[in-house]
Order: sequence, then C-alpha cells, then structure tokens
Amino acid sequence: MKEALFLRLRKRLAVKPGALITLGDICQIYWDGEREEAIKRMPIYRVEPKDGNLIIIDIMQVIQRLRQVYPEAELDIQGSPQIIVEVQNPRKKANPFLVAIVWLVLFIGSGLAIMNFHTDVSMTQVHERIFYLITGQKSQQPLWLQIPYSIGIGLGMILFFNHIFKKKINEEPSPLEVELFMYQQNLDQYYLQNENKENQRTKT
Repeated sequence: MKEALFLRLRKRLAVKPGALITLGDICQIYWDGEREEAIKRMPIYRVEPKDGNLIIIDIMQVIQRLRQVYPEAELDIQGSPQIIVEVQNPRKKANPFLVAIVWLVLFIGSGLAIMNFHTDVSMTQVHERIFYLITGQKSQQPLWLQIPYSIGIGLGMILFFNHIFKKKINEEPSPLEVELFMYQQNLDQYYLQNENKENQRTKT
C-alpha cells in the first residue's frame, strides 16, 4: 500500500529578490523518510524582477510539478489552495530629517485633537466643578486635578497600545496590532480574488 504524500500550503511567505522558492518553503509536507527531505528541496518558482512585490502560487502549479517527478504519488492536499509570496526589496535607510518632520506633525496633530476634544466637552469647567465639590472652594486652575489627569492620559495610551517604545508590556496584542492583522487578511483576500479573476480572463 502506497503512503500518501500530505501537503498543506502555507498562507504567506517572504523572500528576497531572485530567490528560488522550493516546495519546502511554501508547503508543510509529510511523507516517508528520505523522500520527504528530497521533495522539500524541489524547486517550484524562481522570483524574477518582472514579478513585482507579490506573487501568487496556486496549488495546481505544485501538483503539476509533483506529477512530473513523482507521477505515481498519491497526493492528499489540505488547507488553502493558494499562497501569497511577498518579495522583500532592500529597505532604504530612513532620512532623519523626514522622520523629525513626521514626528513633529503627528505630535502637533495629536495635541490639537486632544485639546479640541477637551474644549468640546468643557473639560476645564468639569475640573473646576469637581474641585469645588471636593474642597468647597472655587479655582480656575485646579492643578492637582489637571496634572494627574494629563499624566493619566499618557499612561492610558501606553497601556492601550501595550508598548513602551519597542518593548511590549505583555504578550497580549494591542488593538492597533489586531487592526493591522485584520487589514492584512483583507488585503490578502483581495489579492487572491483578483488573481482568480485574472486567471478566468486568460482562460476565456
């Protein structure tokens, strides 16, 4: 009795320009002994400059390649029918001047957003009212309320984004990381659907 060759395509792969993509790079493989190690080194695709930054490899390409080498193998295909290969070009060094400008714009913009929000909800009057309820005295600058409140905003943002510079506070993903993950999933689905449409057009 022949032992089936089990294949499961990974969802995403990052490679360098000009890389040779092997079956082991794009698939989880289970087969018997030495043949499993040999089949992992089987070339599937060579990245070329015309491919751009994203490549879609379909399971049918893998099956076609396997049938050429192992026509008698019994295939058991599981998981996604396609994998997205991202070609990572060398990153350019960030320009410190541009980084400083972006940081300054974001700093001023976020500060204005907070101040406009506090103006809309009359936060100054709220602090004055709280100060009067606690002390029985009126003050237009209740600093012992405003200073802790301002510090609390900063600490709250740190806890919300779960980061202190590059260090995470705990292993739980931050809301921003979850949103980026959802965005990446939607983007991948878009690429896959467009690839299927292009394939249907070429067939017709």
